[in-house]
Amino acid sequence: MLSINTVVLHADCRYRILKAPSQGYIWIDIDSDNAFPELMQAAVIDQLFHDERLKLQDDPYGELVNEPVEQGSKHQHLRDERMKLITPLITQEDVYFRSTRGKLIQKRCAETGTPKKTLYKLLRQYWQRGCVPNALLPDYRNAGGKGKKKVSTKKLGRPRSITPGQGSIIDASVERMFRIVLDRHYANDKGTSLPYAHRRFCDMFQLANPKLAESEYPTLGQFRYFWEREYSRPERIRLKTNRITYAKDVRPLISTSTASVQGPGSRYEIDATIADIYLLSADRQRIIGRPTLYVVVDVFSRMVAGFYIGLESPSYVTAMQALRMAMTSKMDICHRYGLDIKPEDWPTVGIPDAILADRGELLGYQIESLENAFGVRIENTRPYGGDAKGIVERYFRTLQANFKPFAPGVVTATTVKKRGGNDYRLDATLTLEDFSKIIVASIHQRNRSSVLAKYDRSADMPDELVPTPINLWEWGIKNRSGRLRSAPPDLVRLALLPRQKVTVSNLGINCFGEYYTSSELLKSGWLHRDSSLGRIELEAAYDPADAEQIYLFPEKGINTYWVCSLSDRSRQFRGQTMWELWASKERQKKATAKAKIVDDSSKRQLENMIDDTIKKALRARPLASASSKSELIRGIRQNRTEERDKERQAQKAMPAHSSKTKADVTYLHDKPEDGSFPDFLDDLFGDDE
Repeated sequence: MLSINTVVLHADCRYRILKAPSQGYIWIDIDSDNAFPELMQAAVIDQLFHDERLKLQDDPYGELVNEPVEQGSKHQHLRDERMKLITPLITQEDVYFRSTRGKLIQKRCAETGTPKKTLYKLLRQYWQRGCVPNALLPDYRNAGGKGKKKVSTKKLGRPRSITPGQGSIIDASVERMFRIVLDRHYANDKGTSLPYAHRRFCDMFQLANPKLAESEYPTLGQFRYFWEREYSRPERIRLKTNRITYAKDVRPLISTSTASVQGPGSRYEIDATIADIYLLSADRQRIIGRPTLYVVVDVFSRMVAGFYIGLESPSYVTAMQALRMAMTSKMDICHRYGLDIKPEDWPTVGIPDAILADRGELLGYQIESLENAFGVRIENTRPYGGDAKGIVERYFRTLQANFKPFAPGVVTATTVKKRGGNDYRLDATLTLEDFSKIIVASIHQRNRSSVLAKYDRSADMPDELVPTPINLWEWGIKNRSGRLRSAPPDLVRLALLPRQKVTVSNLGINCFGEYYTSSELLKSGWLHRDSSLGRIELEAAYDPADAEQIYLFPEKGINTYWVCSLSDRSRQFRGQTMWELWASKERQKKATAKAKIVDDSSKRQLENMIDDTIKKALRARPLASASSKSELIRGIRQNRTEERDKERQAQKAMPAHSSKTKADVTYLHDKPEDGSFPDFLDDLFGDDE
């Protein structure tokens, strides 16, 4: 059974149910200007429904019920006056039927002096728009045709009173020029102004209308009106904004980061920044620049799980150190900087479900070991998509706000050498140790007690839950999924260590040009000097802070590893870091490259000398000889003897040294009785045993 005020569709016409008497339904066409109520038999309506020729529709005037009307306004007064006119009519059921409606209308006309046409119009409007008082509100909202194009043979708008001329009529040809100029000079992200685009339009319009006075050109106001009418507000914003900036800072956001996670550890966000402060060296004698700051934040609780503070540039190697801290205990580093904490004070220990990062440090094969070992899902933002991890991006500003107002050497917006200003780099006072202590204390304070006033709560969170990171973490661990997975710290460290392709030869494992070996490698037979081994390529993990060891994976796809140490051939780098090794190798390459230039020059000189000597010898050689070839060959021995005797006589004639000094001999062992030298051949080439 249909209820009163229901809107239905039948034969492409929409009808509203006005009444349901015993004999059927009374409805009215809500889209017709001449409609009147009609009686429909209930059986007919049921059959139409059964044949699916009658369908329910949304009420197009449903918003009128709750439309606000200002008390005492003209709208309210007019609505109430209209309602007062038709109230005696709508309370009588006879008004729905044609046979009795005319008499009722005629009687009401005589009582109020209102024209019959007006009463019919008000009744029709009341019935068609939902049978509520607001249905009689005036249609002022449709006045003027806002946003619709006006067509006229005369200039629209008020006539000019100050500017000379009559003005221009905006026809189709002018609108076409408007659009061309807007698309070419204004609808872009180059920052051009609308007046500039209008001047370009005037240039085009002048070419098309050379005899027309400039006072009759379309005005800037007409130009702006076309821009705002033909281009919607979202389209104007999108066209005037750089594509990257629009996607990152302007586009609408329809959800939050917290809504997409289940609980603590569901997703970590990681990012790096260069801190806005200049630091001094440990001896406070040199300015060392700005430090790198990595932060790992849990999306659900906003808890900072890990960080890195140092001078290394953002890379996988430094990101690995921040992630390693995020997954292991923070007690040692807190004790180092004077914070006495317990495990429950910083409980973010374990492997998260997912890590969200930029398309940089974690985009590549290096992080695959963590994915494969622990099933961590690595997510990367789109290019220039920093807004996708807005939590960690915003945290950098919050974290640095703790020290910026107080610390000297902070980067400001003032140009360094601006007249009358100070160079903030010269104000550097803190060392890396001092800065790290401040940052660690700031992170710990925020984790423990910072109230997240704008945190978007879920429906099941109690009102008594104070939204601090530690409280949200503890509540999520108890009531939500997403619990961190525990793992041995050594395995976490190994999974996060960067990987490097290495080769195996009889000299050992070649990694970064240096050689490593181990007892397992000796037993494998790979170090024997035969040619049957061939070239073997494997993978090894390395710790950038220790160049003495690498972790070789002898079988691909298996996490079994051998700890390999530097061999004697590469003993130069024992006790050094990988960074020192890389720097030393770089210096060696530069020195070698410089020496090769000198070597190439000396080789050219040698080759030129050899060439000149041979040419002179060829010119000095006799053209022909009276002796036969066999005689020349038989005389080689005699000729050698004669030339040797001449050489000996020449050496004999050389002056002798003025003094002869006998060198002292120091014996490594007792002097042999026969005066002979000791024999060390067995020590040099004997077996190792």
